[in-house]
Amino acid sequence: MTSQTTITTDAASTTPLPTVPFTLTRAGVIMSPEEGNDFEAEGVLNPASGRGPDGELYLLPRLVSQGNVSRVGLAKIVIENGIPTGVDRLGVVLGPDEGWERGTNNSGTEDPRTTWVPSLGLHLMTYVAYGPLGPRMAFAHSTDLRSWQRLGPCFFEYKAELSMDLNLFPNKDGVFFPEPVNDPDGVPSYALLHRPMWDLGWIREGEGEHLPAGITDNRPGIWISYVSVEDVEKDIRNLVHMGKHTLVAMSEFEFEELKIGGGPPPLRIDEGWLIIHHGVAGALEKSAFDHQQKVNYSAAAMILSADDPSQVIARSREPLLQPETDDEKSGIVPNVVFPTAIEEIDGQLFVFYGMADSKIGVARLDRIVA
Repeated sequence: MTSQTTITTDAASTTPLPTVPFTLTRAGVIMSPEEGNDFEAEGVLNPASGRGPDGELYLLPRLVSQGNVSRVGLAKIVIENGIPTGVDRLGVVLGPDEGWERGTNNSGTEDPRTTWVPSLGLHLMTYVAYGPLGPRMAFAHSTDLRSWQRLGPCFFEYKAELSMDLNLFPNKDGVFFPEPVNDPDGVPSYALLHRPMWDLGWIREGEGEHLPAGITDNRPGIWISYVSVEDVEKDIRNLVHMGKHTLVAMSEFEFEELKIGGGPPPLRIDEGWLIIHHGVAGALEKSAFDHQQKVNYSAAAMILSADDPSQVIARSREPLLQPETDDEKSGIVPNVVFPTAIEEIDGQLFVFYGMADSKIGVARLDRIVA
């Protein structure tokens, strides 16, 4: 079990926040590994999504081949009576072809998230590049979801207040906001949610955690970083240079006692920005990068302030969705509900999620009417 300490950061709240007025209701399994497909031998999971220039809705699932090599696929979503029911496979659109995506014992382009950003006219993809030093975030962009141009690994600018270089640490669960927001200095910026991880024991035995200044909880949490609109307008490649890093949220409840991480792209609602995140409870082996045992991944939600998206203004006290079905409780990694994409179909919102690292499910997202 990972040791825990009291949260004393600015992200902690002494007064209980309002709960999030949304529910998730299962709508079925829409993608399972295809028999005889070598790219899917060890599961299909954790998809991104988007609408193509043809107006059709697509998934970009993580495909895992034998040996735990991950690629990003493309599949057209089959919709019947307004509900996603399946997919038509269209092949692989991103594989571990670059050096930063290939490690010694593992390789992959993992867990993609895609955000359509109208001001750029681009789909922005974040993905985990599993390279020589483990999982790092990398970016790519596309106009059609089929052809992706890599921007390369993300580089985090040094922030003196943290007394820490975030580039020294693995990072996962990156996702862009769909429109510019104000950074801490009021500068219009493109913003990224992400989850750095402080455990370096997997590199050097006994190394342990190295926490940024002011952070007293060693569990992975959700952070936000920014790059100015002006810099991106000068050169799209500036997206990889993120700065002004701020802690957004840490674990607070029992169902997320080990760690939390971001999910689908933030969704603008009346109250602010709705984010569906995952929370992990249970017990881990010695390192966050070893095989996980007796863990439980659930889906929950937060609302971030529209004026300052580093501030949480509402939060789920209980999971919106937790492993209950056979497909969620049994698989490559049992007991996992892992939300990664959100789309609107005929006025109804749906969340797509990984099921036990093996299949892909979909759930209806509904607002609770007071």
